[in-house]
Amino acid sequence: MSEARPTATWSVPLSDGIHVVEFEHGTATGRRVVRIDGRTVIHRDWMFRLVGDEVVMLGNTKFIICVDPLPGLRYSYTLLVNDKTYANFIQSQSKILQTWAAQVGDKHYRVVLDKTKQNVWINGEQVDVENEFVDGGAEMLFSIGGSPAVIRSSSSGHRSTGMSHTLFLNGVEVTEQELIAHVETKKRGAK
Repeated sequence: MSEARPTATWSVPLSDGIHVVEFEHGTATGRRVVRIDGRTVIHRDWMFRLVGDEVVMLGNTKFIICVDPLPGLRYSYTLLVNDKTYANFIQSQSKILQTWAAQVGDKHYRVVLDKTKQNVWINGEQVDVENEFVDGGAEMLFSIGGSPAVIRSSSSGHRSTGMSHTLFLNGVEVTEQELIAHVETKKRGAK
């Protein structure tokens, strides 16, 4: 039996990577399936109540999928992440996470700095860093694929902007990447 196509899909950026939340809603049967990163975490068949919420935890992150009725036997699907709307969560994550795409040889790496906790993640794994204070800021030293890397933090010169962070790999500056290259939210049945 093949899996049905999801009714709604969201890409959620967290420190350890971008997680894909899929929701499948059978409006004739009430069937509900929630998948995170392709793994089924909720599967309910033959529910008589077609509206309501599904709550799922991923580590310390709480996802709530809200199913609400619309006129004409249609439904709207809303994702809340840690009690924030999806859009507000994405906006707050873009303020605390900084992301770079790096390559060493043939291997690609996604490097994420959590600016509030000063943690560095490479391809979803938190790595140990060595912190050093330098003139005008600080450096976080670590390695990417065996190559030396450093995130340099310095004042942006603007009080509203705060600190700026730059990643260097083998002494070459790495271009910052958008938190989510494209936000994919598909909805079926809602306009």
